[in-house]
Amino acid sequence: MSAKIRKIVTILEETLIEGGEPVSPPTRRAAAIAVIENPYAGRYVEDLTPLYEIGDELGTLLSARAVAALGIPGPQVESFGKAAAVGAEGELEHAAALLHPKIGAPLRRALGKGAALIPSSKKRAAPGSTFDIPLGHKDAAYVRSHFDGMEVHVSDAPRENEVAVAIAVTDSGRPHPRVGGLQKSEIKGEDGLR
Repeated sequence: MSAKIRKIVTILEETLIEGGEPVSPPTRRAAAIAVIENPYAGRYVEDLTPLYEIGDELGTLLSARAVAALGIPGPQVESFGKAAAVGAEGELEHAAALLHPKIGAPLRRALGKGAALIPSSKKRAAPGSTFDIPLGHKDAAYVRSHFDGMEVHVSDAPRENEVAVAIAVTDSGRPHPRVGGLQKSEIKGEDGLR
């Protein structure tokens, strides 16, 4: 089963000033969102493994688009995240089947690493609803400066029989981080935690 994609949206966000202070260099986040037909909308299906394969396809497509929008080589990406908004006729489990079993491997390949768990969220949503893509450092989950999120939306999605699937990447953590914790310079990247 291949994804039936109706629309792809790519977003680049740059923060130049935060709290009245310049951010130099600007912090940048990029997200790529695919709006796909939900093949199981409106009916219960026990075996969701075909959605795993769609997740794998979307992982490759969306990772490439998000990294390209960020404008840096994949290994220079610092944070990542994934999310899905499922239309009213779908189940949260459909979003989970797209996000969890296979979407992460192509994202990690695009970045050249990614020892940490990929933060994720899923929700049921109406067309135009915003949804958040949680973000965390790709190699060390305890780096507080990279605990973040990116709010996205597609004006006409997800429709009742669709799912909007998103991947986000960043070139840094939050602007002006100052809440302590493990510093980026202290990352070992061995266990995905520190």
